Amino acid sequence: MYICTYLYILKMEFKKLEIEPEGNKFKRFISSNHFKKTTIYIIIGAAIGLGITYFAEGRQLSEISSKDLLTNAFTGAFIGFFLTNSPCARNRC
Repeated sequence: MYICTYLYILKMEFKKLEIEPEGNKFKRFISSNHFKKTTIYIIIGAAIGLGITYFAEGRQLSEISSKDLLTNAFTGAFIGFFLTNSPCARNRC
């Protein structure tokens, strides 16, 4: 009894892999849409914090201490940062 085996040679075609240099990781991070959106929200949050400080207290800008200004600006900037980086903002909640 003979066992016949037939070898079929399949012709395989491959596409040429196109590899582009990705560049520096820092440059990619800076140019990403998420980084730009986060930066804009931080700036807007800091401006709103400064605005609330100025208008809510009803004092002149020279009468408000720099500590109050910086505290409210950082608070607004944090809120802007949190709005773009919270889990719910990224559809993970």
